[in-house]
Amino acid sequence: MNRNEAIKKLKSEPFDLLVVGGGITGAGIALDAQMRGLKTALVEMQDFASGTSSRSTKLIHGGLRYLKQFEFRLVNEVGRERAIVHKIATHLVHPDKMLLPLIKDGNYGYLLTNMGLSVYDFLAGVEGSDKKRMLNKSETEAMEPLLRKDILEGGGYYAEYRTDDARLVMGVASTAWSKGAVLSNYVKLENLISKNGRVQGAYAKDLIGDELFEIKAKQVVNATGPWVDGIREKDGSLEGKRLYLSKGIHLVVDHSKFPIRQTVYFDNEDGRMIFAIPRGKTTYFGTTDTAYNTDKEDPLVSREDAEYVIKAVNFMFPSVQITMGDIRSSWAGLRPLIHEDGKDPSQISRKDEIFESPSGLISIAGGKLTGYRKMAERVVNLVAEKHEGNLLTCQTEFQQINGGEFENYKEVQALLDRLFTEFPLLIANFQMAEYLVHNYGTAAVEI
Repeated sequence: MNRNEAIKKLKSEPFDLLVVGGGITGAGIALDAQMRGLKTALVEMQDFASGTSSRSTKLIHGGLRYLKQFEFRLVNEVGRERAIVHKIATHLVHPDKMLLPLIKDGNYGYLLTNMGLSVYDFLAGVEGSDKKRMLNKSETEAMEPLLRKDILEGGGYYAEYRTDDARLVMGVASTAWSKGAVLSNYVKLENLISKNGRVQGAYAKDLIGDELFEIKAKQVVNATGPWVDGIREKDGSLEGKRLYLSKGIHLVVDHSKFPIRQTVYFDNEDGRMIFAIPRGKTTYFGTTDTAYNTDKEDPLVSREDAEYVIKAVNFMFPSVQITMGDIRSSWAGLRPLIHEDGKDPSQISRKDEIFESPSGLISIAGGKLTGYRKMAERVVNLVAEKHEGNLLTCQTEFQQINGGEFENYKEVQALLDRLFTEFPLLIANFQMAEYLVHNYGTAAVEI
């Protein structure tokens, strides 16, 4: 993708659709819309994937927790989407064995776990050795000797999928570009253009060229994650449901300090669930779920956050005894959830929701990395209803994501794993373009 070329087109060409936000949701919408025949543009005020989409747990995983909340339709959708994303991005989404220890008075009992994992296997078409296995106590101990044994009752062993969230965004964005969409980073929406009460585009600022310009578009989609309500406010439509921002953090230690054999999804004392994930020479773990209302561009890991997840690990893996001095790096991200009265953050549904204002502005918030493609489909379906002329139906279920064509992929993956090990803070936050701009000049952001 060439940024200078994109800026020229944004200034001079009219579009059917302008997508604001360059995370996984915005990139997915741009790809879907362009493939259906809509002339599509996308702008991102920072680097692509610099927000929530580079600060996740880096898993494409099903919604086991949704069974406990009786959200069966969501379980069905997430399970199906997990299989589709693996199929269209096999170079970025890799099977990863996961162990769910079953403990006394824990979140999941044997029957619920057995049912949930069976649903996963069925929806994802899992076969052979990747199919779930239910384990007794001794089998679970053998699978992961570091687990606390006095409360352990058994376990579930199943296949999830590991990914690099930021690279997935870049792959989807690159695919959208190759289909004809126009995308640019470091372009900030300053305000919306309205004519006769209807949104007709946006006033945008090129943050590198320091120039304000207009983008003409028949429809605008607000897919800015934690910033969704800010754009709804510019539109004068911030009423009714609003975002609830929840902060999640992850810590990274040497694998030799926390030598788990596979990903473990385990209970904490307070009832929350925590992930611990080995990767190369490191292990990372999290996450928290706390209310957040300060700096959205650069959420930080507080000492309280770190102490919480360290305590959780030491509770379930008592021989490890991680301390603050063992932490090599960390990252924090924000979940743009939909506020629900009377519920704490861990109880709020991760289901996405679409808002349409009287001006025609469409906003989407909530959701998970796993479900990005289906979220995009729902948004573009709504856009298509208002478009003059016939459009194709959603095509992304069968569209391979760019990046898997490299013959030397194994060498590339080995290099990325090495980077994650040796420079975990840089990779975890994945502010690559911003890093390059600050150190090597603005030309480095052309991708």
